[in-house]
Amino acid sequence: MKLALLAVLGAAAVGALAFALLPKQTTPTVEAKSVHDFTVTTIDGKEKKLSEFKGKVLLIVNTASKCGLTGQYDGLEKLYKAHKDDGLVVLGFPANQFMNQEPGTNEEIAEFCKLNYGVSFPMFSKVDVKGDNAAPLYRFLVNATEQKQDIEWNFAKFVVGKDGQVIARFKPQTLPEDKKLVETIESALK
Repeated sequence: MKLALLAVLGAAAVGALAFALLPKQTTPTVEAKSVHDFTVTTIDGKEKKLSEFKGKVLLIVNTASKCGLTGQYDGLEKLYKAHKDDGLVVLGFPANQFMNQEPGTNEEIAEFCKLNYGVSFPMFSKVDVKGDNAAPLYRFLVNATEQKQDIEWNFAKFVVGKDGQVIARFKPQTLPEDKKLVETIESALK
């Protein structure tokens, strides 16, 4: 009897081990087809569906408060104010992946942007923009461009059309008032 019980328990253990070693089945996720398929978190902790921006042209920028390029906040705000009535929305995503140049909390970042640059365009919670923990939105943005290269530094810019598709990517050093960037945005707004 003991031998039979041991045999049954042994077989059960082998079966459980074999089951555990099987590849895990995962529910397939729906592939995003546009920026509008994403939900992100605002800097004050609320969920926001980017589908709310359908019909708008977006300029998506990863930002930082302690970077040599931080002064671009001023240009981004001016660009936003100049074209928001035409349908442009600038979306700022703070990231702390480049020499710890965005160490603050979301609250500190929001206060810094408001006090120093009068930022009125939407800001979102701090995210990773590259690597294994990159926000899904940033994975989509990078893969939607020809280069498919990681974000190289703070203030990389993506122009997204009214349909949620990436139109162009601009390097961090490209200023918000850059002629080609402005022309790309103005063309998309038509």
